[in-house]
Amino acid sequence: MQAIATSLPEVLLLEPKVFGDARGFFFESYNQRELAALDLNAEFVQDNHSRSARNVLRGLHYQVQHPQGKLVRVVAGEVFDVAVDLRRSSPAFGRWVGQTLSAENKRMMWVPPGFAHGFCVISEFAEFLYKTTDYWYPEHERCLQWDDPDLAIGWPLVGEPILAAKDRRGANLRDAEVYP
Repeated sequence: MQAIATSLPEVLLLEPKVFGDARGFFFESYNQRELAALDLNAEFVQDNHSRSARNVLRGLHYQVQHPQGKLVRVVAGEVFDVAVDLRRSSPAFGRWVGQTLSAENKRMMWVPPGFAHGFCVISEFAEFLYKTTDYWYPEHERCLQWDDPDLAIGWPLVGEPILAAKDRRGANLRDAEVYP
């Protein structure tokens, strides 16, 4: 597995070794030794799977207690995946990085604890899988406003996004609970 740096040093784009032939392809989507060799020593406790239609935007989610690291990938379709640094002590506080993840490119993104995470679907639909380093605690979940002008995320949307009620009520960064 190859790690590709992003503009936020802790967020990594991971490219697995894909073996393909006339029959199809094979790759390891998770290998603890490979990730440890990349200094990504995460212990995953939960797997999640979602399916969403074009223009669905999920996020930007994080947990103020029990922060989650996430290893994310797409198994059908294509998404624009975003991580926002919410660690006030970080020199990158409030900065974001976005990457296109798809079933075709088979890339994964590592979003460490201390970051908000979200994605929008840019294909007809997408199936999104992610491993987390802590469990979901709804009482600690928070959401940043997807269109916060201070973040100025360049979402590749066509028209208005389709949002869950909780995502419509997200806080702007300046008013949000963040990490120390």
